[in-house]
Amino acid sequence: MRTKDNGKYNTAGNTGKKKCAAFNWLKGVTAVLCAVAMYFAVTTGIRGYDMYKDAIAQVSLEDKVSEIRSKESYTVFSDLPETYTDAVLSVEDHRFYGHIGIDPIAITRAMVNDVKAGRFVEGGSTITQQLAKNLYFTQEKKMERKVAEVFMAFALERDYSKNEILELYVNTIYFGNGYYCIKDASEGYFGKEPEDLTDYESTLLAGVPNAPSKYSPTVNLELAEKRQEQVVERLVACGLFTKERAQETLAGSEM
Repeated sequence: MRTKDNGKYNTAGNTGKKKCAAFNWLKGVTAVLCAVAMYFAVTTGIRGYDMYKDAIAQVSLEDKVSEIRSKESYTVFSDLPETYTDAVLSVEDHRFYGHIGIDPIAITRAMVNDVKAGRFVEGGSTITQQLAKNLYFTQEKKMERKVAEVFMAFALERDYSKNEILELYVNTIYFGNGYYCIKDASEGYFGKEPEDLTDYESTLLAGVPNAPSKYSPTVNLELAEKRQEQVVERLVACGLFTKERAQETLAGSEM
């Protein structure tokens, strides 16, 4: 209702009603969007859990791990150079020994980066999650697969020690050139057992699985060493390498 005040019409009442209506509309839309998001979250969670249950129903986790360990090329944790394991953890999952299979900080960072990019560019997966994927799932980027991966990661953390998980991981990752474990990569690229790898070789191999076809030393050594620099920088940032040791490592090319 308009009222006359000093010869002018006062529209404050109508403006207030419009603002109230707009606010109510916004609340309604927000409620609907929240409900839709909740629905998809619940249904995706259920499908992911079902995928996890189906996977272990076909092959139990114990049997899957036994299968990996029975391979002739399997390398036990005690035969892995400390520099290599430190490098892998520094560049891939530096909170590995402190989390329970998932890393909320990494997941949040990945979500922010995905939103900024407008597409799925980063998953925030831990080494445990990556092992779960290597053991059971495909590389397909679907939310239900990510959920299944989380449940499998929890199972791995429940049944195996951190060192066992890291050991299994480096025995199931691809290093390019047809090498599907650390032993094959060590022998194939350098002609030696993993325990004999130098700092240069260890840090070079630690960077390869991020993009094997790109960072394979025999495909493009220059790119492989660029990636190696990132690995060594992470070792320094995590306090595992001094700057002097980093320089010596990067200067130690033997290929």
